[in-house]
Amino acid sequence: MEFIAALQNRVTPWSDGLEPTDAELDAIEAEMPLILAEVDLLDALISQLDRPVSEFDARRIRRARNRVLAARRDLTNRTAAVSGDAA
Repeated sequence: MEFIAALQNRVTPWSDGLEPTDAELDAIEAEMPLILAEVDLLDALISQLDRPVSEFDARRIRRARNRVLAARRDLTNRTAAVSGDAA
């Protein structure tokens, strides 16, 4: 049996900087309501791909879009309040 060994170094060397920073984690946490609202909208849209849209589906999609818009508004207002801009 022959052993195969790598003759070159790895393309991407291992670095301690691969983990997200605390600031990045805080930004993700601040955006989480928007992310979840967008996932709900995507789920509503995917669920009606293979069938005609019923009144229930249309209502579900409309409510999901409204939640996305509200989450975007809230995130924008929070960001503007932190930076001192008028929203």
